[in-house]
Amino acid sequence: MSLARRAARRLLAQVHGAPRPASKKLSCCWEMARPSSNMADFREVFAKAKHIAIITGAGVSAESGVPTFRGAGGFWRKWQAQELATPGAFARNPSRVWEFYHYRREVMLSKHPNAAHIAIAECEKRLRKQGRSVVVITQNIDELHRKAGTKHLLEIHGSLFKTRCTNCGNVTANYKSPICPALAGKGAPDPETEDATIPVEELPQCEEDGCHGLLRPHVVWFGEALDPDVLTEVEKELELCDLCLVVGTSSVVYPAAMFAPQVSSRGVPVAEFNMEATPATDRFRFHFQGPCGTTLPPALARHESEIIA
Repeated sequence: MSLARRAARRLLAQVHGAPRPASKKLSCCWEMARPSSNMADFREVFAKAKHIAIITGAGVSAESGVPTFRGAGGFWRKWQAQELATPGAFARNPSRVWEFYHYRREVMLSKHPNAAHIAIAECEKRLRKQGRSVVVITQNIDELHRKAGTKHLLEIHGSLFKTRCTNCGNVTANYKSPICPALAGKGAPDPETEDATIPVEELPQCEEDGCHGLLRPHVVWFGEALDPDVLTEVEKELELCDLCLVVGTSSVVYPAAMFAPQVSSRGVPVAEFNMEATPATDRFRFHFQGPCGTTLPPALARHESEIIA
């Protein structure tokens, strides 16, 4: 059974309270001793890895000052992301939802990759010259990995800087600032700010010949499924990897929360880099606590055994 299908079935079981099927293999791997924080041991594993998968979440961008809009205090005006990032919210009030995403786009245009993003991109570039591979599987929509120089990137939740036409389905990169004239100066997060109530015809429109359909952010909203083509690519990479890093993710957002535990269940070393332990921490071989920009660069630096042409 594929990784994606296993994750989906496990999630369904959790939602409905169904018992999980017994598995000696999973029990063996998931009930291991507390993970190690020995960097020297991790470095030995890293030096031998040929195919490295790095799964990243909001924590890797936090040090760049990227707001998450999740958890306590994560409001834009008086709404949380869960109230705005839905198909229903966009259908009811596309102007408000576009104000929210316009604000996020403008914020991100002023942000820069931090030491963690750069360490990942530099590691990928260096190992590629050695015939080794690094793939970044990110839940983030901020494109900071791309900005840092990462080439092999799978954005499972989409991107703030891509749009999709609600009429013809065309997806395109869009870095305009503002994305349309009507949104200029809009999107202020202050709770006292009133909605701009921009007419639909003045919101971002498709530029394909003869279409002019309403554009939406090309991101995965609450209640929407992940792109099956992207999931297929993720599945291939996770089945190939011989080392997996989990960086700055809470390991609670499904199906991504199941990716690393599934890798660990087949005996592949998994290393978690996070500010705190997560529900999945005990399933991994390594755990390094602290800011990703501090812990990740020495972990991914050139190993003394590496031969650079």
